[in-house]
Amino acid sequence: MVERMIEPEGIRLCTEPFGAPSDPPVLLVMGTGASMLWWEEGFCRMLAEGGRFVIRYDHHDTGRSVTYEPGRPGYSGADLVADAVRVLDAHGIPAAHIVGVSAGGALAQLLALDHAGRVLSLVLISTSSAVPDVRGLPGPTEEFTTFVSASHVDWSDAESVIDHQVAYARVLAGGRRPFDEAAARSLVRRDVERADDFTAVRNHDLLQDDAPAPAPLSSMTVPTLVIHGTADPLFPLRHGEALAEQIPGGSLLALEDAGHGVERADWATIVTALLAHTSPQPR
Repeated sequence: MVERMIEPEGIRLCTEPFGAPSDPPVLLVMGTGASMLWWEEGFCRMLAEGGRFVIRYDHHDTGRSVTYEPGRPGYSGADLVADAVRVLDAHGIPAAHIVGVSAGGALAQLLALDHAGRVLSLVLISTSSAVPDVRGLPGPTEEFTTFVSASHVDWSDAESVIDHQVAYARVLAGGRRPFDEAAARSLVRRDVERADDFTAVRNHDLLQDDAPAPAPLSSMTVPTLVIHGTADPLFPLRHGEALAEQIPGGSLLALEDAGHGVERADWATIVTALLAHTSPQPR
């Protein structure tokens, strides 16, 4: 497929569709700090070949979407939620199945709470509650916190950024499976080289959200599937279990020894689950 630039409300967003527009729509929402490339093309094509119209897109300050001066984001976290609506509108889609990973899963939850009519179902991968009323959940692993506190990156040097992002991907993988450094480095390099300004992604760490407090997760009414790796170092498995427990009718698919994100080794399992979850229900 071909990337499609849209400019809703004067905001430049880069999107890419896969499959037939007549098929059930699936919108993929990546986590903050990552462009749509992290929804890898092979994964998107597997979903499309299963009979889904798949759309991935770049957030503000990633890839080829609008960028702002580093340190001065001209938007809030609420705008990232609104972007999902903007993408659906630009593609003429009244409502879609929303699949979010990491912080994208939180954005997906807020979308379902604030724009329920636009959401057919939710799939929440490697994420936690977007509503800050969950207590007693475990924090990140020691390995993860040590890496974050000790790592250094020179944002003026693309190679330094690539090395750092590959090392971060290794930590996120959880350490229980072999890590494919060559594949990770190839993806990270393409991400950095494709970006209009790869340094702008740092703005995601500065985002504020002045939106009203969302409704509780117990008010959700859409079918929800939670997918979570048992070796996730950022959000340990209990986060996924809690999500599935709080959302009415929520179900959990645990991926044994998987870390944080959508790993190639799990594509077939995840796609099979997504296709089953997003199948049109008999009337």
